Amino acid sequence: MSKLGKFFNGGRSSKGRAAPSPQEALARLRETEEMLGKKQEYLETRIQRELALAKKHGTQNKRAALQALKRKKKFEKQLTQIDGTLSTIEFQREALENSHTNTEVLRNMGLAAKAMKAVHENMDLNKIDDLMQEITEQQDIAQEISEAFSQRVGFGDGFDEDELMAELEELEQEELNKKMTNIRLPKVPSSSLVAQPDRKPSAHRSRTASSRRTEEEDDFNELAAWASC
Repeated sequence: MSKLGKFFNGGRSSKGRAAPSPQEALARLRETEEMLGKKQEYLETRIQRELALAKKHGTQNKRAALQALKRKKKFEKQLTQIDGTLSTIEFQREALENSHTNTEVLRNMGLAAKAMKAVHENMDLNKIDDLMQEITEQQDIAQEISEAFSQRVGFGDGFDEDELMAELEELEQEELNKKMTNIRLPKVPSSSLVAQPDRKPSAHRSRTASSRRTEEEDDFNELAAWASC
């Protein structure tokens, strides 16, 4: 039996043990990666050292140079194996991390489903429908009340508008008649003018008569303008 077979067969006795948690397994894998990384650095240093020895001996000591190159090849082979092992461990670690994440997501989703179920057990769909219908009715009532308050109250809208306009015109006409009565017109002399001898009126008298006529015309025009308003 090969050593690998003995290793796995010997591991059967550990079946009764509890499996490690994902966190423990991930911690072990990270420790292994760190250990192999240090081994890589050591091998790279040894490879550079053996290469320097081979160059140093060169043609002077071919046997020593060949031994240095053989050791270099051995270290390079080990380094290649470690690279492959690290790739495998990295793949296994990422797969375990994804599995752990999926497990946590599934567990949390299960807890959320149970919580939702517990909440819905206390709910009655018929009661919810009745409640929503009642809310809708109350909203409609509130809307009607708001519209009723916003409407203008129209007291006295039954009066005839034409009659009101006619009464207003009569009042305006009465007021106009009162204003016309209170206007003082110039007095007209009752006696006839005394005949005067024929003579040319003086310049001062002509200007006075012309000024008086102008004032009378202005009064008459003002009276006419006020009556037409």
